[in-house]
Amino acid sequence: MKNYKFILSGGGTGGHIYPAIAIADALKAKYPQAEFLFVGSQDRMEMEKVPKAGYEIKGLWIAGIQRKLTWSNLMFPFKLISSLFKSAGIIRRFKPDAVIGTGGFASGPLLEMATRYNVPALIQEQNSFAGITNKLLAKKVQKICVAYDGMQQFFPQEKIVKTGNPVRQDLLAIETMREQGIEKFGLKKDKKTLLILGGSLGARAINKLIDSELQFILDQEVQIIWQSGQLYYEEYKKHNVVEDVQVLPYIDTMNLAYAAADIIISRAGAGSVSELALVGKPVIFIPSPNVAEDHQTKNAEAIVSKDAAILLKEKDVKADFEPVFKALVHDEAKQQLLGENIKKIALPQATQHIVNEVEKLLKQ
Repeated sequence: MKNYKFILSGGGTGGHIYPAIAIADALKAKYPQAEFLFVGSQDRMEMEKVPKAGYEIKGLWIAGIQRKLTWSNLMFPFKLISSLFKSAGIIRRFKPDAVIGTGGFASGPLLEMATRYNVPALIQEQNSFAGITNKLLAKKVQKICVAYDGMQQFFPQEKIVKTGNPVRQDLLAIETMREQGIEKFGLKKDKKTLLILGGSLGARAINKLIDSELQFILDQEVQIIWQSGQLYYEEYKKHNVVEDVQVLPYIDTMNLAYAAADIIISRAGAGSVSELALVGKPVIFIPSPNVAEDHQTKNAEAIVSKDAAILLKEKDVKADFEPVFKALVHDEAKQQLLGENIKKIALPQATQHIVNEVEKLLKQ
């Protein structure tokens, strides 16, 4: 078997990095002799996360365009030219058989140069609203793997394959792990459990909401696992003295937290949405309005349109949270319906499907 070489590029946020690592892991399982190289932005989190996952990474001097006039924006043309040159050098030296982009600014120059050198290229778009980098690359790559219907408004129809987003495979068995989850978090078996997620760093608006509504939630006979995120843990850990409340900076056994949960409150990043579909529990999405093209709201709306989740906009949470949450907690039928409907959206074999598409590129 030929020793294949793959370059994966994507980053800036966990939503771009973790799918790239999941794809690399699946390719490695299929081709144990293959060589892998990641390319990211030199000062972003991928420079730490990728080596931790066991892969080599090279950084480009690239960053996104800010929405206002800044020094960084004035530097953008120079950063772009530098990144294109560096990408060309990386491709010439490494000689990849295929390149895979998962979005984020670093994947732009790398895939642009790969296509100029006629290297087969595939991009994976996680969101229901395509990012600017992937929209620009769409004309040049051979395949575009997506997670939502209706993506032909952004990409050429003939290149689109609906695969879903790569997710943690340990979530496939959570139905058998409820007891384990209850034990791990020291929960009461006779109470509903609310799991609150704001992403690995945390979500200020969700934390502020829970902080102000804590007693109201407890009054509904609910116990709480609250992932505050590392940024906000110091501020909210004081609530750990309250009975039935656990504030954690980060949850490293997410599968057990999901298994123990009855209701989940979450942001609506692409990775979270795909994970929550696999989990199949009732979800209240509170999307971040501060992301490019407001794509979290669009992700959540795509799920809500299938009667598979509840959407609360950040600007409305003060007024709407109590009636919405109370109605859901006390309506078993609604909880079941939302859980069943979101599970229908899940695409558990996404990573494998993407690997299959990469394989087709190798054969061409």
